[in-house]
Amino acid sequence: MPDRPLVRTFLTLYVTLGAVILVQADQTVLAAHRGGLVTHEQLHALIIGAVEAIAAILFLVPRTMRYGAVTLLAVFALAFGLHALAGEWHLTLLVYAAGVLFVRVHGVRGDRWNSGKATSC
Repeated sequence: MPDRPLVRTFLTLYVTLGAVILVQADQTVLAAHRGGLVTHEQLHALIIGAVEAIAAILFLVPRTMRYGAVTLLAVFALAFGLHALAGEWHLTLLVYAAGVLFVRVHGVRGDRWNSGKATSC
């Protein structure tokens, strides 16, 4: 089993990453919802932001972290691709994806790190 400081640091990364993704998703949903009529682009942002928020919540619950992680990775890939097609390079999505992938590969169980055991989805 990894030493206690390493486990605490991993759990801090896990919770901080999930919380930041949830806040960012909420901000996307709120920004897309502002205004009168919802445009096609706003509707896409609203849907992607809502899916991302739900996935972030799943990611933050150890029992459903795997499903949230897979969904978040799909959302990040989709969002990165759509933004790249528009000439916008949102590189923070790559950082979020790398963090989510790291947590997903190592896994969590309750208040512990799975000590490198990958779990299947």
